[in-house]
Amino acid sequence: MSGITTGDGDAASLVLEGARLPGAAEPSTIVVIGGVIASVDGEPPSDAVAPQRVDLAGRTVIPGLWDTHVHAEQWAVARRRLDLRGAASARDAADLVAAAAVALGPGEALIGVGMRDALWPDAPDKDLLEAVAPGRVVAIQGNDLHTAWLSPAALVRVGAGDHETGVLKERACYQAMGALQEHDEDAIDGWVTEALTAAAARGVTGLIDFEMGDCLPAWQRRAERGRLDVRIECTVYREHLRAAIARGMPSGTIVHATSGMVAVGPLKLFVDGSLNSRTALCHEPYPEVAGDDGAHGLLETPPDLLQELMREAAAHRIDSAVHAIGDRATALALDAFEAVGTAGRIEHAQLIARDDVPRFARPGLVVGVQPAHLVDDRDVADRHWLGRTDRTFPFADLLAAGATIEFGSDAPVAPLDPWVAISAAVTRTGDDRAPWHPEQRIGVADALAASSRGRTRLTAADPADLVVLDHDPLDLEGSQLTDPGVVGTLCAGRWTHRTF
Repeated sequence: MSGITTGDGDAASLVLEGARLPGAAEPSTIVVIGGVIASVDGEPPSDAVAPQRVDLAGRTVIPGLWDTHVHAEQWAVARRRLDLRGAASARDAADLVAAAAVALGPGEALIGVGMRDALWPDAPDKDLLEAVAPGRVVAIQGNDLHTAWLSPAALVRVGAGDHETGVLKERACYQAMGALQEHDEDAIDGWVTEALTAAAARGVTGLIDFEMGDCLPAWQRRAERGRLDVRIECTVYREHLRAAIARGMPSGTIVHATSGMVAVGPLKLFVDGSLNSRTALCHEPYPEVAGDDGAHGLLETPPDLLQELMREAAAHRIDSAVHAIGDRATALALDAFEAVGTAGRIEHAQLIARDDVPRFARPGLVVGVQPAHLVDDRDVADRHWLGRTDRTFPFADLLAAGATIEFGSDAPVAPLDPWVAISAAVTRTGDDRAPWHPEQRIGVADALAASSRGRTRLTAADPADLVVLDHDPLDLEGSQLTDPGVVGTLCAGRWTHRTF
């Protein structure tokens, strides 16, 4: 397991009695010493420091869960923003903006999140925001983070006052939202800490942070300020690759003075955009995009440059995580991994050509998927990927081909909640509709493994990252999987959440 260390290295011990393992008929006793599982069905050694005994009374214990794709600062901020996920049109969104603006002080910016305009009957436009919030800085971020809708005042603030519509995509979106959401360091660290504690309450013991830029210094600072409730792997974007190389820390390196909770992650690269923005790169054109320019989506990084960057990173033992959503993008990402021969990840892989599915089984390659997206995007995919949805989010096919899959949320695109992902992967629905392409459903055991970076059982010498549940997930069905009753979370042998 990349980037994992144990606790503080002391001899303090914890004995979990009456712990039921998934599917087991009889309870077990789990012994934790110094942040590590010492034994399952054993007792602490005689020289262990005063064991603390906790009776779980038959509750189920599973390995700690990971969210392997999070934008931590954006998620922490989004928890405090105007939620527009329920808006069914640009007019609806504008009405919500108008209502929220009433409560703001003069000159205070209004930031909204969760815009889903791919199915709206009307188009977002800067003039509509100006009409409901005259002169105010308003910025609404798309649910996929690849689109932003700005008011005239917001456009002026980011130096794009002459933009025709106020709808920015891809790099222009990222730059604008970054400029409009600068926060005091103390405030953002406090918000992130609160978000991690909330994640621990859902059984999360680790995450990969894909926050744009170079997020390692921020996590070093947060670790110095206090204990982190979740393990962190830090990605770095291409603009900061040289700085990452200069640090001399390969992927998986545990960062000094972070109590073993922060590790170096991969280099993040983009092949394409997203489905909701119609910028995911596909072999076939989007039916509603006119002309050849952009009809197939956006090529963000040409193949030669992609491979050059991956080679440079690999020469310094830094893995690559390549964003690819459309089927043409996933093919280019696979080509790059095969050409460079490095380990790493392909992120999202939402639409995959059938002949490319077996290629994901190459050693050292992980495909990071976000099952909640299939629930959120099914209607958009039915419209914009018409006739191709049988190979969209093909989790069962990937597992059958021998691919290694890991689940994430892409928070704030979807909530940072692994049980939402598990339920979506198992049921292929998030409402009362029939499963969407049920042939791609996977079993609960496979979904749990994908949510715990492959840990399928509790084993001596593993880190004591554990989740205590009121219910055995293997006994749950359908929507029950979204709430198995998380009553305790241990990270490195320390309680980060406990309600029983």
